[in-house]
Amino acid sequence: MGEIALLGLEFYGRHGVRPEEGRLGARFVVDLWLKVPFEGRGDRLEETVDYAAVYALVEEVVRHRRFYLIEALADHLAEALLQAFPRLEGVRVRVHKPHAPIPGVFRDVYAETEKTRS
Repeated sequence: MGEIALLGLEFYGRHGVRPEEGRLGARFVVDLWLKVPFEGRGDRLEETVDYAAVYALVEEVVRHRRFYLIEALADHLAEALLQAFPRLEGVRVRVHKPHAPIPGVFRDVYAETEKTRS
């Protein structure tokens, strides 16, 4: 089993529980770790996961859906990736909300989930 990482995918989305988060939106960053079988694989795109298609799926969800919690967004992304890409054996999704409306100084807030194919 191998792992492919797509890190730092940035999108503008409208996620959050506060009404202004839905109206104004903010920047979200997504990190993905995709578990795929490497051994015995050839050197063709059809034998792995198409990174561009993964990016497009994540972009569609983050930009065009609305979730109140980044935990729900991360969980939805993990499920959608497993459903869309049969070669994936598992996925770990981390959704960062670097500008979360928290009073005080902080560097980052993120939610992470990991799912495997059943």
